[in-house]
Amino acid sequence: MTTSDDGATRLVFDGHIAGFGTAEGTWVVVGRWLASPLGAFADVMVERADGTRLLLAPRDDVADLVAATYVFDAVHVVPVGLRPDAARRRWRLRAGPLTADLTIGARTGIGHLLALLPPHPLVATAVDPAARVLLDGVRTRGTAGRGRREWYSATDQHEITAVRALWGSQDLGPVAPVVPPVRFGFSSVPAAPSVTRVRTTVEMSAGRSARGH
Repeated sequence: MTTSDDGATRLVFDGHIAGFGTAEGTWVVVGRWLASPLGAFADVMVERADGTRLLLAPRDDVADLVAATYVFDAVHVVPVGLRPDAARRRWRLRAGPLTADLTIGARTGIGHLLALLPPHPLVATAVDPAARVLLDGVRTRGTAGRGRREWYSATDQHEITAVRALWGSQDLGPVAPVVPPVRFGFSSVPAAPSVTRVRTTVEMSAGRSARGH
């Protein structure tokens, strides 16, 4: 956590964002945060086929912060477990009613380009015009609302080649593009299912706490 010259507080989250769709019509965005003001955690944003937007958060403090930054129709505090298997290139996700096994593939063409960029908000600002043109729905900077600004500084990306996902006992079908974009905030994940290494910076105006109150 840092403070800018004008007194605004900046929260930095370092980790990965995975985004994928399913043939059934459910879109899933997984945050795997290795370091943050709230410690290490994973959270999941889900947009169901009927348009309902859900947050699955592991703790109340995570739910408070994420729900104060993005828009959801419902927020659920549930056990969230994410276990990466580097040897088999898989992620095993368990989050309330959602079960998902992700197979991670090769570095994408964009991933090779991202590896050349430093993770800094100024870089995120500079590349935003290109992101708008090349990736439908993707923004690298914007206003999250409630006096908050965000920057997404990506440094790598790998494709998601397969997904086995269940909502309760319902099979959501094979992996699919995230089309149309998700509607949690000003930016979506890329349409092509992928895992992106990212540093997210959230700036809150002076006088607002990390809990958004």
